[in-house]
Amino acid sequence: MPLHKDDPKSVGGYKLVDRLGAGGMGVVYRGRSRSGREVAVKVVHAQYAADPVFRARFRQEIDAVRKVSGAFTAPVVDADPEAARPWMATQYVPGRSLAARIRDVGPLRDSELRRLALGLVEALREIHRAGVVHRDLKPANVLMADDGPRVIDFGISRATENITLTETGQMIGTPPFMSPEQLTDARSVGPSSDVFSLGALLVYTVTGRGPFDADSPYLTAYRVVHDAPVLDGVSEPLRAILERCLTKEAADRPELDELAREFVKALPEATAGDPETLTLRLSELRATADTHSRTFADPTATTHSGRRRSRIRPLLAATGTVGVAALGLTAYLLLGPGWADSGDRATPSPSATSRWAALPNGWKPWQTTLFETAPLGAKKALGVDEGWFAGEPDCLKNGDAVFCTGDSILPTRLDAGTGKTLWRSDVALTDSETESYSGTLLGFRDGTLVVSQVITTNSAEADPVHAVGFDAQTGEQLWKHQINEENLAIALSGGLVITSSGGRTVEARSPRTGEVRWTALMPTGHHCSFTPGGPDVYAHCTPAEAEDGDAVLLVLDAADGSERRLKAPYEAGILGVADGRLVLMQWAAQDAMSVEAPAIDRILLVDPDTGDRTTAKLTKSYEGEPTLAGGTVWFVADNGLVTAVSPRTGKELWRTQTSLEQPGDATYDARTRTLYLASISGRVAALDARKGTSLWETLPRAGASSGSVTGPRVLLHQGALIVPTPDGTVFNLDPAHPDRKPASG
Repeated sequence: MPLHKDDPKSVGGYKLVDRLGAGGMGVVYRGRSRSGREVAVKVVHAQYAADPVFRARFRQEIDAVRKVSGAFTAPVVDADPEAARPWMATQYVPGRSLAARIRDVGPLRDSELRRLALGLVEALREIHRAGVVHRDLKPANVLMADDGPRVIDFGISRATENITLTETGQMIGTPPFMSPEQLTDARSVGPSSDVFSLGALLVYTVTGRGPFDADSPYLTAYRVVHDAPVLDGVSEPLRAILERCLTKEAADRPELDELAREFVKALPEATAGDPETLTLRLSELRATADTHSRTFADPTATTHSGRRRSRIRPLLAATGTVGVAALGLTAYLLLGPGWADSGDRATPSPSATSRWAALPNGWKPWQTTLFETAPLGAKKALGVDEGWFAGEPDCLKNGDAVFCTGDSILPTRLDAGTGKTLWRSDVALTDSETESYSGTLLGFRDGTLVVSQVITTNSAEADPVHAVGFDAQTGEQLWKHQINEENLAIALSGGLVITSSGGRTVEARSPRTGEVRWTALMPTGHHCSFTPGGPDVYAHCTPAEAEDGDAVLLVLDAADGSERRLKAPYEAGILGVADGRLVLMQWAAQDAMSVEAPAIDRILLVDPDTGDRTTAKLTKSYEGEPTLAGGTVWFVADNGLVTAVSPRTGKELWRTQTSLEQPGDATYDARTRTLYLASISGRVAALDARKGTSLWETLPRAGASSGSVTGPRVLLHQGALIVPTPDGTVFNLDPAHPDRKPASG
């Protein structure tokens, strides 16, 4: 979610990017160091900063995490428990929680379960060796990182020698995963309590249910203390192991070293056919079963939703102030029969031989870099020598041109056919004190490329955000205006550049000249996020907190700014426009302390003229980035799972597991009815959009990316694909021959 009005801009030298979540005791932000390293920054609420007992608890949490920092936890990067508002920065771990993984995909099996179980044993062993008991091991506190599970949230942990902060009668933990001694005698809790929690967690992982589940937390707690665990669905030999973990007497539970040996024997190792294997050759790919048919319409997009998916994903978190720019949702204007549920009338999918469109005569594969080439072929980018992160390009295509910008990537135009650089802006090079550049594309309109950019200089105390218009043919800067994003997120909406200079005033500017055409007022006390696409200007405006009331759908006439205000759910955001109606995603309520992106469980269709609303409840909740195109909502998860859902009925059409790591938003090709995805390593996958059948996947074509980066989005050009990758590489690809090597360019 966006930073609130009263949030700090930085803490301890870490620039705060957005909120990850908030609870009764503090706020967790995603921050970034000067080198580009992403961290999770936990800041205590001001009202608790003066409480010496709470400060002692916070110091204890910092000490606990520092003691156990290792391969299976999120280590402390920095902390200041003595600050006016105490804070702690830990490594930011991209990846969803185990709870979200089970909710979206279902129970774990076989080698995947083995990796989790052994990883958690290793994590607990490191935690206990450091003299710490976690006391809140549960699915929401396990992150499924690419290199194994990570245990997080040591907020209620304690050192085994420190019991002074545990008050008599105080129950701390989550009942379905608590040990009996946590509920009856908190002062006696030791390492074996975490073993009990591990057993309960693994039962949940295998069955989707806890061993002591009940209708209320009080009854659950009673069952933990008095009843035998329910292990239906857990087969031998794992069942016997978990029974020992879940015994009521702490002394009878197995030691972690013994558990590791038992899990190795009981759970199968990974095989060559493991579905999670990331390196696949084209001939080894298996097609997904044909499940559904669907008709799609040609999508058209006049604006660009921007990049930085990894930066904005947490905006779907706990307190949830969101909108289109905040959600990072890709939007297309939908027209035609793809909106209707016309299943039987669907046009047959192209055959394998005729599916791919013919490429232009003389087409050749190419590969280039968005960084200027310096002597000896070294990449040249602002701030690279000083250690700043560089790359993660944001690109769009218009006609025969590809426009890109990014972190240390100056606005650039490439020839879509040859990959040749036609111009590169030097706007950030005019100041000798320029230290770094960061740009985001807003869109293309009236022969103008509109960019939101931040230029950091050595002398400036703050880094202002500017909206800038560049001539698409020459790269000349046409206009530049400093903006204030406190109450709105800048966007190109309704053919206008939407900005604010502060306060409640919305400014609608000409994309070509930057001149203000009209102004309007935002709802008092709200933050507004404007959606690209559509004939008018649309925004989802949310109050600072959910308890402050409903959100407002702000509809502004693109001609004169005249407005209509409609009620909307707080926990929602605009995805796009379809058949004249606004399409909103609404997500399920979640625990207030959760920092994971909540799952979407409803799709709302709103008539912007009348306010009439229809709601499609989804058959299940979905996590991942939704894209609206061709009459379908496509959900793409970080683990490569792709799901197609009807926005009109909420029905799941198909789901396919790809092997792509951290893919970007889906791209739908209406001509061939194909869905394309690209990963952070430059791997590309093609799916039959009607059936979900996997057509092919490629090998990596880009350098390794570290940290949390945004997956790229495939661009379409005359039947070919153009793929930008986080390391600044851009290449094209023939979908009929995806294994052809691109030439360096």
